[in-house]
Amino acid sequence: MRYSPEHKEAVRAKIVEEASRALRRSGLDGVSIPALMKRVGLTHGGFYAHFADRDELVAEAVRQGAEQTAARVFEGVPSLDGSLNAYLSPEHAEHPEEGCVVAALGADAPRQRAPVRKAFAYAARGLLALVQKKLAPSTKELSDEALEVTSRMVGALVLARMVEDPKLASRLLATARRR
Repeated sequence: MRYSPEHKEAVRAKIVEEASRALRRSGLDGVSIPALMKRVGLTHGGFYAHFADRDELVAEAVRQGAEQTAARVFEGVPSLDGSLNAYLSPEHAEHPEEGCVVAALGADAPRQRAPVRKAFAYAARGLLALVQKKLAPSTKELSDEALEVTSRMVGALVLARMVEDPKLASRLLATARRR
């Protein structure tokens, strides 16, 4: 039985969505294709009807994670302070599966193959551009301030997730928000 292109597209989107969340939660090496496909109610063999290989899925999941962060943290938020409050929140730190793919997985990016590295470059450059847009909406070129603010955001979030001390994590996030 053949499925419509719309059905195939919807299934692919479901796989990418689950992969994006699972990868941010468990890491790039923490998610197997069979387990992922089982979570979406499909067989491992069905994976290849939608993706050429794991790298294609991971790259798409990274891009989707970046777009979700852009929508949740930057779009519709009037100021940089509002974006900082959302990005540097305890909720964001506690839920990497719903958060920034750069902070959740960025350290693994350089060790990936080209398609995945390119997706991470897209995510990182996009995050920098979103911060720049909040700082100076009419300026496209990245300022040193945008580089510094973005670095502080990602660094504080990564550290807050690592320290295993809620008080210290809160301090890290609050200090970075105050900029």
